[in-house]
Amino acid sequence: MSKYYYRKSKFGLKKISKIISVVVLIFGLSIAFYIFLPLLSWQIYFAPAFAKQQLTAPIPKATIVSENTFTSLLSQASSLFSGADYTNAENWYPEKKNIKEPRKIASYALSIPKLGIKDADVSTVNSDLSKQLVNYGGTAIPPEKGNAVIFGHSTLPQLFNQKDYKTIFATLYKLTVGDVIQIKIVGVEYYYKIFSITIVDPSDTSVFEQNFSDSFLSLVTCTPPGTTWKRLIIKAKLEKI
Repeated sequence: MSKYYYRKSKFGLKKISKIISVVVLIFGLSIAFYIFLPLLSWQIYFAPAFAKQQLTAPIPKATIVSENTFTSLLSQASSLFSGADYTNAENWYPEKKNIKEPRKIASYALSIPKLGIKDADVSTVNSDLSKQLVNYGGTAIPPEKGNAVIFGHSTLPQLFNQKDYKTIFATLYKLTVGDVIQIKIVGVEYYYKIFSITIVDPSDTSVFEQNFSDSFLSLVTCTPPGTTWKRLIIKAKLEKI
């Protein structure tokens, strides 16, 4: 009489269910980490830097965990999973449309000596932040009067590389009131001194407001580092030399 032998499967139902459980757990922890990363980033990078400065509201002196905080964190997490492309400057402020208009100058150079940024390319006709900084459509171009709104990508500070436009504004939070931003356009250099630093929600479009009393710059990046939770706004005014 023939004998039959059965080999126990290496991947039984119990093992498969365990693997699925581990994958689900890791996925859940990853989501939780991303949701609370802004609070961790704030305490690690921003709290020490901003505590030494005289800053303009609405930057909070401390992060208060409230119902509004959780709502805001969940909102920024959902925007991540929505597939929004943040290398496109037009996606940073969904409520603000980029005005397409002819520009006399297609690009110019921006330098921030304190951060080691030298002659970064600023485009006035393109919104791709992976290839350059972006002077948003419908805003001024320096040194003309008005407010030139310049977008730049950021990530965790330790990944900063001034030649990589996906990380170029990663250390922007280190700037303080009184620091200088240099603009080189058509061979002429202009110097702008920082007078205001604020952090706002992505729904706050006041950064695009134009003030024609002088020539202004507004540098914009996502913050805290590695997140898209808020917007860091650095404002500077043309210095008469």
